[in-house]
Amino acid sequence: MESGPAIFVGTVFALFGGALLAWTGVRLRHGEPVAHDVNHVASATLASVAGSGALILGVWCFTRV
Repeated sequence: MESGPAIFVGTVFALFGGALLAWTGVRLRHGEPVAHDVNHVASATLASVAGSGALILGVWCFTRV
C-alpha cells in the first residue's frame, strides 16, 4: 500500500536529479553559463549539489520500498 507513493516519489527525484546533473554537465562542457548574472563557479556548484541531493533522495526512497 505504501510502496506506490515511494516508487512515484523516488522516480520523480531520480529523474529530476539526473536531468539536472546532465543539463549542468552539458552547459559546462559547452562553456555556457548555468545561470545568468551569477558567478559561474557558484551556479555550477549549487546546481550540482541540488542534482546530487535529488538523486540521493530518489535512491533513498527506493530503499524504503
